[in-house]
Order: sequence, then C-alpha cells, then structure tokens
Amino acid sequence: MKAFLQSPRAAIAAALVAGALTVAAFAPLAVFPLPFLTLAGLLLIWRRAAPAQAFWAGFVFGAGLFGAGASWVYVSLHDFGMMPAPLAAIGTLAYCAILALYPAAAGWCLARLVRAPLASSLIAFPAAWTLFEWLRGWVFTGVPWLALGYSQVDSPLAGFAPVVGVYGVSFATALCAGLLVVVTSGSPKARVASGVALAVAFGLGQLAKQIDWTSPQGAPLKVALLQGNIPQDLKFKADRYAMTLSIYKRLIEASKGRLIVLPETAIPRFLDAVDPSYLRDIERIAAERRADVLIGVPIRDSEGRYFNSVISVGASPSQRYDKSHLVPFGEFVPAGFGWIVKTFAIPLSDFSLGPENPKPLALAGQLVAPNICWEDAFGEEIIRQLPEATLLVNVSNVAWFGDSLAPAQHLQIARARALETARMHLTATNTGITAAIDRDGTVRARLPQFAEGRLEVTAQGYAGATPYVRWRDWPVVVLSLIVLGYAALVARRRRSR
Repeated sequence: MKAFLQSPRAAIAAALVAGALTVAAFAPLAVFPLPFLTLAGLLLIWRRAAPAQAFWAGFVFGAGLFGAGASWVYVSLHDFGMMPAPLAAIGTLAYCAILALYPAAAGWCLARLVRAPLASSLIAFPAAWTLFEWLRGWVFTGVPWLALGYSQVDSPLAGFAPVVGVYGVSFATALCAGLLVVVTSGSPKARVASGVALAVAFGLGQLAKQIDWTSPQGAPLKVALLQGNIPQDLKFKADRYAMTLSIYKRLIEASKGRLIVLPETAIPRFLDAVDPSYLRDIERIAAERRADVLIGVPIRDSEGRYFNSVISVGASPSQRYDKSHLVPFGEFVPAGFGWIVKTFAIPLSDFSLGPENPKPLALAGQLVAPNICWEDAFGEEIIRQLPEATLLVNVSNVAWFGDSLAPAQHLQIARARALETARMHLTATNTGITAAIDRDGTVRARLPQFAEGRLEVTAQGYAGATPYVRWRDWPVVVLSLIVLGYAALVARRRRSR
C-alpha cells in the first residue's frame, strides 16, 4: 500500500476513489464508518506528499465527493431550470470544482505545516479539515452541504453534536480517521494508545447521547405535515394554480392537528394576488378547531421587494417569517451575474433578505422557529431563535432536485439540527421527504416521496439550551486555529534550524 501511494498518479486516483466512496457515508446509504477509512487513506496520501501534490490530492478527493454527492445540481439546472445539457454539465462541474478547493486547501495546509511525526499529523489533520469545512459553510454565503459531521448522525459520535455542533463532529470524525492510521502504521505502543483513544471517543459519544439537554415544555400536541406532491415543472403554471390550492385545502380539511404545516411556496403566487376568500376559509377551518396553519407563500411589499415567507392563520394572531439566507442564483443573483438568470428558468429569483434576528412564532401553545428550505443547513442560523423557541419547523420544496440524493441528504441535515438543539424538527416538503424528527435525531415518522399525503404525529416542545446553542461553532473553530497556529510555529522553528 505504501509503495502504491508513493506513485503520484496512483495517489491521485486513490484520492478520487476515496472521495467518491465517501458519498455512501451520507444519506440515503448512510454507511457511517466509511469516512474513517476514506479519510485515513487521504491522510496517508497527504503525509507523503509535497504541498502542491497534497493540494491536488485534496482537490480530486473533493471532486469525487462533490461530483458524486452533489450531482443533483445538474438535475436542478437541466431538468427543471431548462438549461441546455452541455451548459448544465459545465455549471455542475464548476460548482463541484469550487467546493473541491476547500479539501485541497486543507491538504496544502497540512503538508506545508506538518512534515514529520505521525503524532503531529494526527492533531493537525482534523484541525485543517474542520477549519476549511467551516469556511466552506461561510464564504460567499456558504455551502455546508456534505459536511463530514452529517455522515455521523447514526454513529456514537453524534452524541457530540449538542456540545460542539456538526463541525465538532467533523473534527471528531477526522481525528478518529487519524487514530486509525496510527493503529495500522504506528509503533506498537502508539497502536495500543490509539486503539484505546478510539474506544474512548466512541464511548464518550455514546455516553453523551444519554444526556437530556432539554426538558419538555407544555403538553404534547398533534401536528399535521402536508405534502401536496406538486410536480416542479407544473408548480408555477397558471392553469395548475386552482388545482394546487384545492389539494392543500382538502388536506387541511382532513387534518386533525393543532399545528398544520404546508411546504415552501405551497401557494405559488404572491400573497396579495391570492383570493382573500381562500385564506379566510382556511382561517375559519383552523379557528373552529383551535388550530394554526403555517403556509409557505411568496410576499411582495409596497416597495416592490419579494420575500420567501411563511404566514400563519388560525386560532392565534396571524404571524410571518421571512427567509433570511437566500440561495445564490436560485433566490438572488450576485452582482455581475444577471446574465445567468436569462439562461435558465427560475421563477421568483430576486428575493430580499428577511430579518437578521427573527423571533419565534407563538402557535398552538408553542414557540415555533420556522426555517425555509436550505436554511436548516446552517446550524448557527437555526439557533438564532433559541433558546426561546420550543419547536423547529422546516418548509421546503426539494422538487427542484427530482429523484436524486438531495432530499435524503436534506433530511439527514435536519436530523443534525435536531441533535444540536435537542428539539423536535418537523419538515414539510412539496414532494418529500416530509418527516417528524425527535430531539435525538431519530426519524419518528415520514411520508414516501412523490406521493400526496399528510403526516400526523404527536409533537413535544422542549425548553433549555444545549452547549452548542450557547457557544455555537466558535469552540471548534478556535481550537482548530490554535492547533494549526502551533503547528505553523513548530514548522517554522524546524526550518530555521
């Protein structure tokens, strides 16, 4: 194996395969032990490489990971955005190549700073990986999709999520991969010590899972999550509008929940253009049952600004939440890229930002923290409404990605948010996956994809704050910076000798 990895071409090929295989660690396959093996292989490559070679090994690892794991970008651009196939393929490749720069930078950093003992690599590897993964989730509004920690929602390491968040779990995963390298290639004493450290890491994670970070708030309530299953290519067609409204009204009438949740843009028309009698009928139905209905609907104000929003009608006073983390090119166009919107069909691609610090909505006896679509991929943004909020609710329209990996990956991300906050997370989607997630990250119930239906479950609100809610991502980011700073200092001293 060592001789094989010493060949530059073989090392690049191995990194590409390892990256692609890592996708199987994420939903829907969710083989959570896999990253320990693939990252261990990547670390072996990086330790034997010069900085430039480590950069390219990290890049092809990222190309394999994102090329396979984010292939749904092509589906969105071509199948539903009507972009010509060659242009959609180029756009997808460019997107994956940009994301691959982050593991490439991590490889360069590690090779530049750590040129000797395996023990130094063992500490610097998770720090470099996690720091650049965190940067990927922040730079240019961020793309945190396929962060390593998401692959561990079913593993013992998930117990660390309420303490240090998903990036802390990424750090722990990369650390375990490094320990695995020592177990297989270190000295006898180092092998034993690393084996013990691995057992301790998994043991501590499993013990942390037993901690009740939050306590029940209020009585359990019945919730209905509605899935209209409106095909994306028909969703915004004028001749389909009446049928869409009829579907959701029928589902609302059949629901028995005190809180009824419709997906993102369930009403595919600006709120001021919706027949007021339709909303009054829904409000009347809900009020008679002492229920509240959350409806996804775009809103435009008197100044001509657009918002991707949810509104509530029913027994409680009407309230509103506006999405504040918009999707680049999908919901807003970065300066200088207006020409791209003319190339493919994206309705409502000029939204404005909602409030930076939204307040939870008082509905059905709970304080509900709504979030829209991929907002729940950003842990620090979800906790803006905590610890006041007692229940998390996501509304999405992942019909944009068809029958791809994206819906299952999105559900896995939602499970991580439930773990970090120790709160139930309810997800209502247009075509799936609509689900109810308990505070320990387990999926209590879900609807099948591409089927109309309503998911009725009993939900429990929770009060309290996990360590992650209080400290956010800063502990793991600061730790990574300290470790890499120390590694840089040591490397500088070695070069000066």
